[in-house]
Amino acid sequence: MSLNNLSDEQVLLEITQRVKQRRLNLNITQEELSKRAGVHVQTIKNFESGKTTTLLTFIQILRAFGDLDSLDAFLPDPGISPIELLKLKGKERERASRSSKDQNENPTW
Repeated sequence: MSLNNLSDEQVLLEITQRVKQRRLNLNITQEELSKRAGVHVQTIKNFESGKTTTLLTFIQILRAFGDLDSLDAFLPDPGISPIELLKLKGKERERASRSSKDQNENPTW
């Protein structure tokens, strides 16, 4: 299913239905999920029905499922951009220098 063709409200409904299906597949009641997530059972009911909720609730539900790592697939860490890496790197040394002690002594080899 392509979510790009759906309205924002339809995408929200799709997400909440997927969460509900995940809960049912794990054989967890709304009450048990609410305890695991640390939220009121009504919050879970509101979430699953597509009512306004917070991103925090979604994170708490994912954590209760043990699926918080799935956010890495959704939004992978972009890391440092090549331009930022160059700015942080600075000028790289190309040669070693002799210490002042070495410059005063004659090499014996």
